[in-house]
Amino acid sequence: MEITNVTEYEAIAKQKLPKMVYDYYASGAEDQWTLQENRNAFARILFRPRILIDVNKIDMTTTVLGFKISMPIMVAPTAMQKMAHPEGEYATARAASAAGTIMTLSSWATSSVEEVASTGPGIRFFQLYVYKNRKVVEQLVRRAEKAGFKAIALTVDTPRLGRRESDIKNRFTLPSNLTLKNFEGLDLGKMDEANDSGLASYVAGQIDRTLSWKDVQWLQTITSMPILVKGVLTGEDARIAIQAGAAGIIVSNHGARQLDYVPATISALEEVVKATQGRVPVFLDGGVRRGTDVFKALALGASGIFIGRPVVFSLAAEGEAGVRKVLQMLRDEFELTMALSGCRSLSEITRNHIVTEWDTPRHLPRL
Repeated sequence: MEITNVTEYEAIAKQKLPKMVYDYYASGAEDQWTLQENRNAFARILFRPRILIDVNKIDMTTTVLGFKISMPIMVAPTAMQKMAHPEGEYATARAASAAGTIMTLSSWATSSVEEVASTGPGIRFFQLYVYKNRKVVEQLVRRAEKAGFKAIALTVDTPRLGRRESDIKNRFTLPSNLTLKNFEGLDLGKMDEANDSGLASYVAGQIDRTLSWKDVQWLQTITSMPILVKGVLTGEDARIAIQAGAAGIIVSNHGARQLDYVPATISALEEVVKATQGRVPVFLDGGVRRGTDVFKALALGASGIFIGRPVVFSLAAEGEAGVRKVLQMLRDEFELTMALSGCRSLSEITRNHIVTEWDTPRHLPRL
């Protein structure tokens, strides 16, 4: 059966993967209300397309932190990709590079920063979890920088791991043939079996719950890489992030895997964008499955979006070719959405191209 959209990869991944692995990738926290809402909220935003505009040529290129990419669609950090496919992060890195976009490598990757760098050229960011042992953090950041990574995406919504009930039921742990490669030499690469979720126990033991804004400033003293703060959902925190020196903000609810009943990221986006007043770029992560979703995020002020689950599901289904296809399908759909909305470049996508449930009539332009 021919795959015609990104969502179709999930069912294939479910068939192919062991239950423990599929559930780890697919599930959200607790009731999974936010997991559903990350998708549903997009469906409540409608288009106001403009017609009879010459859309023969469409330019989707953009720059992120000064790096030119082919489209505002990037690869989010997702952990332990070799559980999905033997080539894991290698395949994802090659696919992102071929698509001319950015890949973010997870701290908890099953391939190291050096291994991913060895796949060839490409713009890559590194997602960072801050460990209790700051020497480990310093070493890891230096290794990423040395390997040619261009920015740090600092995850700030995980002082503790969210309660993911399928991981508890499945006694989730990293398969014994795999390690968290970035920590292999530090005796932090293995995950013990636990009487709940092995990952939750690992986080409780290793990740620093005292992490605060002063650490965002500390990070800037150990690296020249720009820092994106990933996991912001409010205007208040967006303002503090800028004061703390963040180069950008990723509006993220961690794929609905941390605190349940937070809003969908697309619902939180506009508040964050308004708070930043254009001082730093704002990106969105969570729930993007269609080119129309990308357009909606940009219309609400995002500079770009990141996709997570579509990458691991397509990786499980078809390896590198699957990830390439996901990036191509989203690109093609986004281009079509731009054309049918009357936008020839990203700068032409405006707030007036959409209507949201929180718009009042005064929000809409006067005729």
